[in-house]
Amino acid sequence: MTKLGAYLQARSINKSEVSRKTGLSKPRLSELTINPTAKLRVEELYLIALAISVDPGELLKYVCEDVKLLNQK
Repeated sequence: MTKLGAYLQARSINKSEVSRKTGLSKPRLSELTINPTAKLRVEELYLIALAISVDPGELLKYVCEDVKLLNQK
């Protein structure tokens, strides 16, 4: 499961409704929540945040919390 998948699951978010609100296909949304190698585009993240009524910056911080600059712990 991806960080996005964990975020949606922890908040009991209905992925079908997110798909309907954002226009993202159900297979694409499933890929983004299950496949760790899937690349989440910024437009997709923004639409998902709007659909679930959270600040896009909050969602970005959560999804990318493991991303660090080189030579930083």
